[in-house]
Amino acid sequence: MKIRKIQSFILRVPLGDKLFYSSQAAFPERNSYLVRIETDTGLVGWGEGGQYGPPEPVATCIDRVLAPKLIGRDPTEPVRIWEELYNFSRDFGQKGTYIEAMSAIDIALWDIAGQAVGQPVWKMLGGRFRESVAAYATGCYYPQDFSRLPVLLDALETEAAGYAEAGFEFLKVKIGLLSLKDDFERLSVIRRAVGPQIGMLVDANHAYNASSAIRMGHMMAPLDVRFFEEPVVPEDKAGYRRVRQENPIPVAGGECEFTRYGFAELIGTGCVDIAQPDLAVCGGFTALHQILAFASTHGVTVIPHVWGSGIAVAAALQAIATIPLIPHTANPVPLQNEPVIEFDRKHNPLRDDLLEHEFKLENGRIAIPDGPGLGVTVKESALEQFLDR
Repeated sequence: MKIRKIQSFILRVPLGDKLFYSSQAAFPERNSYLVRIETDTGLVGWGEGGQYGPPEPVATCIDRVLAPKLIGRDPTEPVRIWEELYNFSRDFGQKGTYIEAMSAIDIALWDIAGQAVGQPVWKMLGGRFRESVAAYATGCYYPQDFSRLPVLLDALETEAAGYAEAGFEFLKVKIGLLSLKDDFERLSVIRRAVGPQIGMLVDANHAYNASSAIRMGHMMAPLDVRFFEEPVVPEDKAGYRRVRQENPIPVAGGECEFTRYGFAELIGTGCVDIAQPDLAVCGGFTALHQILAFASTHGVTVIPHVWGSGIAVAAALQAIATIPLIPHTANPVPLQNEPVIEFDRKHNPLRDDLLEHEFKLENGRIAIPDGPGLGVTVKESALEQFLDR
């Protein structure tokens, strides 16, 4: 079996009045980059990359540079292909666009490799530790009129209570766009709305310096926050270490990090309690399992970050299936030693409408697909609808 054809798809869905904010920017649209790899036997694999910026650079990287190197290759050798592509590009592509492109390719190749033998990716990677995974809701983003805080707190309370009623055990909340005082007020409203049983997670999207993050960590501690995600900018490793040492909440990060080399520094120098590689960013399944091996030797939990389309969610589910308990216990507890999956609750047709079967929450959990490869099928009509022409 040989690779015959590689196609790029840039997808966009304007959000209109559903626009929302993190601490860093407005999100006026959902966008993603998908790659379709076709073999001479008719098998097709899908991968995703380019999560955080415009998808065009990733498409160009694959179309003009990497795809020509893959035509005629055996797609069932994703690890070998990953290493060869990395060695080719390491002088100029250790982070960023080239790794995002390699992530998309790697996911698609594992998809094909699984289909070729009739096995899901989790089986190809050595087996799964669970048939479903607990989901945490990512919500309570900032609306367009975020500065009207006193008026907006009632709506925030209603939104948060809805996640608890929907069966989520955990809720991740965005902070960092407002003052520490105002964001603490938002978090306090949310805690009252969901009650004491729901695990609260917070994500600053690197809005703070170390001093502000430490202060915020101490303010949040009485609210029983389970982790503090991206407290400082990803380049500031010394700041990460300081926040981890001086604030009482476990520190999470890594969605903006790449490959085993980047995570060797993030984990090995004591920056995080929880590592969050994104499969569509860090290098795909091949890189994720290298990162997982390194993290486990340092006692660091791995909870993959998830953003993007249904392909990214499917890949994350396949990967999370293979993460062992860290540490092992006879009674796994989600987040404490059992991995969880991010399930963003903002409007996302690229996730909810792209695939033949939508991911469904049942008793707070999402089932891991059993079908060959990624275990999902792209809906061609939806693909055409979302295509940015």
